[in-house]
Amino acid sequence: MNFISPDEYYNEKIAEIAKNLEILNNFISWGEYSDKTVVAEFSDPNPFKVLHVGHLYTSVVGDSIARLLECAGAKVVRANFGGDVGLHVAKTIYCLLMSSGVPALSIEKIAECYVEGTRAYDENEDAKAEITKLNKVIYALADLGEERSQERLVIEKLAEDFGYATAEMAQIAELYWRGRALSYEYFADFYAKIGVKFDKFYPESTVAGRGLKEVKVHIGTTYEESDGAVVYRGEKVGLHTRVFINREGVPTYEAKDVGLIFTKWDDWRFDESVVITGNEQGDYMKVVLASVGEYAPELTERTRHLTHGLVKLKGGVKMSSRKGNFLKAVDVIEMVKQKDMRITLAALKYAFLKYRMGGDIVFDPKESVSTTGNSGVYLLYSAVRAKKILQKTVGGNASPVRDAGAPSLSKDSLWRSPDRVSVSQGDDIATDTYIRKLNKKIVQYDEIIRGAVVEKAPHKVCGYLYELAQEFSRFYEHVPVAGSTEETERKQIVQAYLNVMTHGLGLLGIEVPEEM
Repeated sequence: MNFISPDEYYNEKIAEIAKNLEILNNFISWGEYSDKTVVAEFSDPNPFKVLHVGHLYTSVVGDSIARLLECAGAKVVRANFGGDVGLHVAKTIYCLLMSSGVPALSIEKIAECYVEGTRAYDENEDAKAEITKLNKVIYALADLGEERSQERLVIEKLAEDFGYATAEMAQIAELYWRGRALSYEYFADFYAKIGVKFDKFYPESTVAGRGLKEVKVHIGTTYEESDGAVVYRGEKVGLHTRVFINREGVPTYEAKDVGLIFTKWDDWRFDESVVITGNEQGDYMKVVLASVGEYAPELTERTRHLTHGLVKLKGGVKMSSRKGNFLKAVDVIEMVKQKDMRITLAALKYAFLKYRMGGDIVFDPKESVSTTGNSGVYLLYSAVRAKKILQKTVGGNASPVRDAGAPSLSKDSLWRSPDRVSVSQGDDIATDTYIRKLNKKIVQYDEIIRGAVVEKAPHKVCGYLYELAQEFSRFYEHVPVAGSTEETERKQIVQAYLNVMTHGLGLLGIEVPEEM
């Protein structure tokens, strides 16, 4: 029987990790997600609204979860679902019509009008009636599509059906399509800025019809008619009643989510569907999934709903786009803006991701850019420090190794077991202790990432990387590398550290710069 000492085991692992960055994908043991298709739905902004800090948070956490699943071998489809139809659009257009906003349409104007339109809907019965009618018009425009709904004969027919002058109907159509296009451009610019991509965007208008169909087919079994609306009685499964089709015959958010579930299934035949929203959507989604589970359990069994809390500034209050007291996503970016956008994003992303998803987050802009303590900037400095060490060694390499072979190691070259070190070698014992601790922490990466994947928990990666950086800091202070008699072996430890740190930060959507 061959016995491998702990020293030999860790030496071999360090040598393997140091070989190249890509080998980490093989180093980590997988199986559960290999060759599976996962739809990760997150961010979900609504056209005709401004992106707030919550959208920034869910975009960052959703992207990190998608990266974890991809690392585990899954084919991940990043999906984004947004309300291009609905009362929020009607409220905005109502206000735009009142202010003749077509020539000067902008995201800022849209945000103002949504707040004003919401106030009018809540406080004025005449305005509420007009907005309710506009809501139907918007659904009709979306169903027809942009090209058809702007044809003269179609405009005239819509004007006649809904009781508008032809010129006014033309203005409504122009506001809707221009506002929607402007919103999508705004979203695309934002996602590019924060380094988040999507494979598919599902406007509510494209799934509403499917939702109506599924709900109507199951009236009398799953859903029931009530006062002219169609509802699901959630009390029978310990939940609450929700409306899926309102009295006007218009699908509610609930019906649209039903349509989205079936549309995603038709498109991808997913093994798992991960939906990430705020905590306030928790009970709502339970009702939607409970209703669908009665006639399509195979879809709800594959769906996992993850929720997160609010993002608040220190001493902040709950923010609402309805009231206009929300913190815009771009404002948050400006709060921590650094000369290098990579550092800005590292500060922001890590500040959000280091917390367990579920509870509220109190965001401190100053803490997020700190070069000490548990921050993304601190981790970047640690990684760049490793690069500097490697540059000073013989044949120094400034970047994570991608294809170079690692030097061979003797059995005793990295660690000396305590029983083989004399008392007079106290300095060597201390040195070996720092080496041993760093090596053990590096090799834990496999276990940490597997746990983070199973739990879909980016905060586990953050916690590990912070502890790893702390071990490396102690190693750096006490273990000479460049110019030491054991430079080759110690250089390999630094390279393994840099590879793991680079790979781990990559799972958080953070890129390591060459220098800081």
